[in-house]
Amino acid sequence: MIKLSAIANYLIEHAHLLADGIVNEIINKFDFEVPAKDINEARAMYVEFLKFLGESITCTEGSVPKSLIKWSKENGEKTAYSGGHISDILLRYPETRIAFADYFLKIGLKHQLNTEEVVLILKRVNHMLDLSINETVFAFERRNQEMLKTAKNEIDKLSSPIVPIQDGLAVLPLIGSIDSDRADHLINTVIPKIPGHEVTCLIIDFSGIITIDTTVSSHIFNVYKVLRLLGIQVVFTGIRPELASRVIASGADFSSFQVYATVKQAIEAM
Repeated sequence: MIKLSAIANYLIEHAHLLADGIVNEIINKFDFEVPAKDINEARAMYVEFLKFLGESITCTEGSVPKSLIKWSKENGEKTAYSGGHISDILLRYPETRIAFADYFLKIGLKHQLNTEEVVLILKRVNHMLDLSINETVFAFERRNQEMLKTAKNEIDKLSSPIVPIQDGLAVLPLIGSIDSDRADHLINTVIPKIPGHEVTCLIIDFSGIITIDTTVSSHIFNVYKVLRLLGIQVVFTGIRPELASRVIASGADFSSFQVYATVKQAIEAM
């Protein structure tokens, strides 16, 4: 344990020097030139990692420094936020493992560690690398999902605007693909705002719809019933033959709807 404590102190005290050597060894394995900015960032990262490792060697089995968890999460979040790919991070790990293994074998010989002590250190290295990978990937996925959800909410707002035409008349153009989430957005967010526009007649235009499945189409046409309960006249336009077939398959009855080929025809009829 005395030798391991000495190794831990050695890693912490010589982290900068060791990081330079590890980075240089990894870069030499590449067949392309690495930008100076990336090299400097890698050195800074490995300095922190070596300090993490120095702390973990004297920790109880399975424990890890909280700083490693924090750094790994920030690394994943930063990559997601910048639009990067998780593979950009994961590709560095194989060479990193080899470089660390080579260095700690040398350090073990220098400090006259026995085989069991060297294996213990290498196990800690691999444990920390695996933990770092997991935390980085989880953070990347969480941040990426948050960004996708935010973007989707913005798209939903833009793809279902209420457009006033004249007093009491407005158009609700539906754009893109309609899935369950968009159907819920229409019913729970868009429709409740319509009475505030003092609309007495609403034209719902389907000409911008790319795809709509049978299940969702039934939800969309429930909008008709909700608006009618609010005393708003509803007119449908732009329903293409293939869309009409899916709507009919969902059980919707067109006989009670006012349907026109285009918004222009509907307005003229008003």
